[in-house]
Amino acid sequence: MFSLFPILEERKEQLGGTMSGGQQQMLAIARAMMAKPKLLLLDEPSLGLAPLIVKEVLELVRSLRDEFGTTVLLVEQNIVASLKIADRGYVISNGNIVKNGSANELLQDEEVREAYLGHTV
Repeated sequence: MFSLFPILEERKEQLGGTMSGGQQQMLAIARAMMAKPKLLLLDEPSLGLAPLIVKEVLELVRSLRDEFGTTVLLVEQNIVASLKIADRGYVISNGNIVKNGSANELLQDEEVREAYLGHTV
């Protein structure tokens, strides 16, 4: 995992609770990946992180999927960033799936863009 998360190798003697938010997310993901899961569930990995760190964490999620063949179920409110790394997406409103399709279809869907993306894609 140190090859994927070099910052963690630099901080291997540091307690996890004293790391930055982004480093804590990387540590949690690395710990989960050490079990070699077939499915990795991530709930809001970008929550509370700076935009640059959000991009880094989501790119890491993509590389875990691509390099290890791990299926990733990502729950994320950062819709644009998550759809840019996803194969498929599901839009949930009030506990119900209201839209689903390929990530590209959802990014291009006018109703999704208007309701959730503010036409910013």
